Parts: sequence; structure tokens; C-alpha cells
Amino acid sequence: METTLRGVGVSHGVAIGQVRHMGTAVLEPPAKSIPAEEAEREQGRARQAVEAVAADLIARGNLAGGEAQAVLEAQAMIAQDPELIADVDRRIAVGSTAERGIYDAFSHYRELLAGAGEYMAGRVADLDDVRNRIVARLLGVPMPGVPDSDEPYVLIARDLAPADTALLDPALVLGFVTEEGGPTSHSAILARALGVPAVVALPGAGELAEGTEIAVDGSTGEIFVDPSEEKKAALTKAAEERKAALSASSGPGATSDGHKVPLLANVGGPADVPAAVEAGAEGVGLFRTEFLFLDDSQKAPSEEKQVDAYRKVLEAFPEGRVVVRVLDAGADKPLDFLTPVDEPNPALGVRGLRSLLDHPEVLRTQLTALAKAAEGLPVYLEVMAPMVADRTDAKAFADACREAGLRAKFGAMVEIPSAALRARSILQEVEFLSLGTNDLAQYTFAADRQVGAVSRLQDPWQPALLDLVALSAEAAKAEGKSCGVCGEAASDPLLACVLTGLGVTSLSMGAASIPYVRATLAKYTLAQCERAAGGGGGPGPAPPAGGGARGGGWRGW
Repeated sequence: METTLRGVGVSHGVAIGQVRHMGTAVLEPPAKSIPAEEAEREQGRARQAVEAVAADLIARGNLAGGEAQAVLEAQAMIAQDPELIADVDRRIAVGSTAERGIYDAFSHYRELLAGAGEYMAGRVADLDDVRNRIVARLLGVPMPGVPDSDEPYVLIARDLAPADTALLDPALVLGFVTEEGGPTSHSAILARALGVPAVVALPGAGELAEGTEIAVDGSTGEIFVDPSEEKKAALTKAAEERKAALSASSGPGATSDGHKVPLLANVGGPADVPAAVEAGAEGVGLFRTEFLFLDDSQKAPSEEKQVDAYRKVLEAFPEGRVVVRVLDAGADKPLDFLTPVDEPNPALGVRGLRSLLDHPEVLRTQLTALAKAAEGLPVYLEVMAPMVADRTDAKAFADACREAGLRAKFGAMVEIPSAALRARSILQEVEFLSLGTNDLAQYTFAADRQVGAVSRLQDPWQPALLDLVALSAEAAKAEGKSCGVCGEAASDPLLACVLTGLGVTSLSMGAASIPYVRATLAKYTLAQCERAAGGGGGPGPAPPAGGGARGGGWRGW
């Protein structure tokens, strides 16, 4: 009998297939003692396993490229963390086996992170995955991960580690469903990049029996268990119609009456550029530069290395717009040479621009490298700072850009509610705003973006979040400046119409989402988008399933 479940849809498309479950996690190794004379050998085993897992993660990253590469290189850094390794050595020295030493050391570090109030939930999940991989290697058991199958299937997991998501084969993994996670978790972002339909935050997903046929609608978040032939036909037809609409849509982003809304791509480095170009991106709205800094946690990359990487991206968009975010370190992206140790709450500590202002030489080198990379190119370079809180932050960043001789527009990311509330003040110092809706939602609702239990508060349709978007857009219009969205909210086609109606001037997203947003925008006039945004009724984008702010306008919800 057909039943319907509902999670959070995070990647468009429909997948119909049989359930296959993620491999079981590594069992806890036995707590047995070893003689003192074996300690050195066990320490060697532990180090070899750590290095092998780190190398495997880096290799997976090199294969995946783009954002996945940055995430996996960060995981490799976790595996090789000197403090963790020292703790493992100490535990082995007093009698633990290599596998038990690894397990206990990582578990202790996990407790420390969890005790910080779950703001580090994303790192906790990555830490668990690294621990499991090292212990599996030491025990000689299969590595946890995606099941082996010759037939296509729908993958079910409690959560998906980046190392697994990055290398999913879309020819075999038709879609995936997880119990944990949220719309801005690593797995969700990578699923969109892969173009794999996905639903997250579905309690009880693990109870679906192996081999059960399900249909996954990554747009609505619905899961149909044992779907009827009629349901499968309807879902397939709807998916084909969406695909046809995408194929018919091309050119710059615009509403049906010609109001231009540039559609830009979020990229993590040169490896993401081909997909952005193929999707018809009109430029880059968010160039995350962290990938360059993850190769070595002890020091920043040289100016020459940065120039080479930046120029490769800038050259791909001649006469296009490329918005570069300077290094956003801290919180879940710590760097030994930059990030303070032992912060009680890193998500609310020294991160983003705060870190760079504490280390002006790192910021100066990056800005100088960007200036050199853009020399002689017709590209429109714009550079923005992450985690800007107020006008003082904005002025400090703009001053640093001028001192570095950077001939570009300077902007500020709106990720903290104070920046939205005081947007006009900030715009006295910079030339544009870019809304990072992922972090803006996290800080507005005190809801960690990696925790499935609070995924409702990560919904970008939340009225309070849209209020902050509206404030920012209105401030930019009043100052005659631009205000874009580069968070995951821009990848929702219907929400893109609402954002346009709120006065957002550009939308930036993962390359796979650009065709969906372009096709949907082209169906509606600017006036319809404005009515949908203001709740004035009348024709316009049909509200998605789920109610809330999505029905009849967000202001009155």
C-alpha cells in the first residue's frame, strides 16, 4: 500500500528505485591492553593508518574537484591534526592498541566539540567519518561507505559524509535520503552540484526495508513508499516536463517582461568553472577561496600560487562579473596559522573578516594576488568580505582593499542580522551587498545548519529571514547600489521569484540549479514576483507544498 513521507527536499529531480542502505558504521574496537614493548609498533600502525586515510581523502577530493575537494581536504587535515595524533600516542603508550587509541582519542575530541553547544555539529560528523575510516583500516574490515551494487538504487543513510557524497556515481545512485542534515549541509550542497535528487531530515528513513521501492521527489521533499503505477507515471511525466522546460530556456536570466536578473554561479575553484559555463552562468557570484588555503594548515599559500588559481577563474568569464569572497576561516573551517585555539564557541568567535583583520598580512597578500590576477583582463572583478557585522568592519575591509591597490568594487556579505539591520550604514563604505542566506538563517534563528532537528529553521522561506533580505535590498536600492543573494536560497526556483520581487538584483547558486531558476523566472513578470513577495495576492508563482511563508505572501505569516 502506498504511503507518503515528508522530509526536506534539497536537490531537484525525481528518483524511483529500490532502497539500499549505507554500510554499517565500524564497530567499537575491544579495550584490551598491550605490553609496553609493543607500544612503538602500535604507534607506527596508527600513524600509517592515519596517513593512508588522509591520502585517500585527498585523492577522492582530486577526483571530485570543486567544493568537494575543499571539504575532503579539510577532512584530511582533521585526520592529521597534531593534537589528536599526540593524544593517540599517549593512549598507546599506556597500553591501548592502535585502533582503541584512535577510537578513544577521537571520541574525546568529539565530546569537546559537542560540548560547545552543537555549533560544531558539521565537524563532529566529519570527525566520526574520519575515525571510522582509520579504525576500519586498522581492523582490516571494509571501509564504511556506499554499498556495492550493479543495479541503480536509492541510497538511504543516517547522514552522508562528504567523502561518500563527493564520489557518488549518478548512473548507479538515482537519489538519496538521509535522516539527518539540512538544506545547507555539506551533503545537500554536493548533491545539488552532482544533480542527484535528494531529501534530508527524514526521521525514520533508516527503517525503510532493503529492496523496498520508493519514489523520491527532491523538489517537494516527498517520499512515496511502494508507489502505484499511476503515481510513478505522474512523477515521471512531471520530471520530463521540467526537463523540457529547462531545455527550452537559455540566455541571460530575466522575468517574462524583460526585467534582468543576472544568474551567477557559486564556485570553489577552477574545477567548478566548466559546469558553470555549461549551465550558462553570467559570471560568478561567490568564488570561495578557502580551497587554496586547505592544502597546508600551517601557512597561507604563496602570492604566486594564489595569482595562478584566481586568474584561471577570471579568464573563464571575459567581460563577465566575478565576485570573490576573501578567505572565510574559522568555525568549521579552522586553520592553524589563523584560527584561535580553544575558543568556547567558534561559530560566534574570531572567524571570517575578524580573523583577517587580526592577521593583516594574510589579507594583504590575498588582495594583492587578486589585483595581479585581474591585470589585463576585461573581467569585472568584485571582492567581498565575509562576516561583516557593522560599518566599522566594512570600512576596515575597504581601506585594506585600497591599500593593496585593488582596482575592483568592494562589498560586504550579509550573514549577521546586524548587517541587514544597518545595511545603509554599511553601504556608506562599500559598493554592494551579497546575502549569504545559509549563515544568515543560522544566526537569525540560533539553528545550526548541520543539525537535522532544527532544519525547519533553516528553511529559507522563513518570514524573519525574508524580512532581513528585504531590509538589505531596500537599503541597497536607496543607496543606488546592488544587493545579490549567494546563499542556497537562490537555488530554489520559486523563491528566486520572491527574492526578485523583494528587490534582489542578482542570484548566485550551484551550477546545476541555474537552468531551473532561469526557466521559472521566465514564466512570470516582475509585477507578479513583487505581488508574490508582498503577499498582495493575484497571479504569480504558485506556492510550493508545505504551507508556511510559501502560501499567499510572507509578510503576513
